[in-house]
Amino acid sequence: MYLIPNMGKENVTIKDIARELGISPSTVSRALKDHPDISQATRDAVNELAERWNYRPNPIALSLKSGSSKTIGVIIPDVVHYFFSTVISGIEDVVYQRDYNMILCQSNEMWEHEVKNIRTLLASRVDGILASVAKTTTDYRHYRSILDKDIPLVFFDRAVEEIRTDSVVIDDEEGAYKAVNHLLRSGKKRIVHLSGPPQLAIASNRRKGYLRAMREYRLTPSEEDIVKCDDIESAERMIPGILRRTPRPEAFFAVNDLTAAQTLMIIKRHGLRIPEDIAVVGFTNSQIAKLTDPGLTSVDQKGFEMGQEAARILIERIEKPRGPVQNRVITSDLVVRGSSSAK
Repeated sequence: MYLIPNMGKENVTIKDIARELGISPSTVSRALKDHPDISQATRDAVNELAERWNYRPNPIALSLKSGSSKTIGVIIPDVVHYFFSTVISGIEDVVYQRDYNMILCQSNEMWEHEVKNIRTLLASRVDGILASVAKTTTDYRHYRSILDKDIPLVFFDRAVEEIRTDSVVIDDEEGAYKAVNHLLRSGKKRIVHLSGPPQLAIASNRRKGYLRAMREYRLTPSEEDIVKCDDIESAERMIPGILRRTPRPEAFFAVNDLTAAQTLMIIKRHGLRIPEDIAVVGFTNSQIAKLTDPGLTSVDQKGFEMGQEAARILIERIEKPRGPVQNRVITSDLVVRGSSSAK
């Protein structure tokens, strides 16, 4: 009897099972697929040994044979970010229902990591890729290389507008418009926008929404009213100086909740009341929005729904490659809390 060293490890193959049972590898393969031409006794013997030895099919070998790995790749900028964690949950909800597997990569907001992520996913022979672009990325050739290989690519949240492919985004401009219009209707006029990197479509569109709302009230923000400030460190560095302006801002609209929450804390640290002296609105409606004091008004970005929709579109594109490009826009909601509305 042939004994495999390290039984139960990942290196067990169909040939090992065949050699142990004294049958051909093709018989083992058909038995594992419950083929009716293989006797029930043989099928039972093969499946029992495969279970005992922890046999797992090699997905790369399967993809070479079938042309499909039933695996998708997902690239996110930051795995610990609340929004992206909800997107992942939405993707998983659809992927596992459709009997696909998922390889998750993190770019850490770095272009060079993003390039390596794509190389890894292509080497793993994924059937398609879901991606949200890193905020430092300005060269998109690595994304074009995916489409050049006829592998479906769907952007979510942060899309590259000049690449013609499927995408799922929130209505960033309209969401920002709702947020700033809410502040204006509450009587706040001097509103500072804490913005993101200008090359990111989400940042550009949120800035457009801010400007549209201000124009409707016949207000013209100055250059210093739109500040590149999209993380905790930037807020700590820049907000104290903004609070010393004369006249002082009456409200802040931040590109994301983390920046908004840190801004709220800095305002309180300076002895100012929220929202009476200064109001604050964020974008994401993350868990932190419910934990600040007062609670943070925020635009709900609907990450779970976005993940579900992106996964559905990608799997449809994998299984039915032809068809028009789909650019799905999800409608946002403004969730009003105490940071912009007096109790």
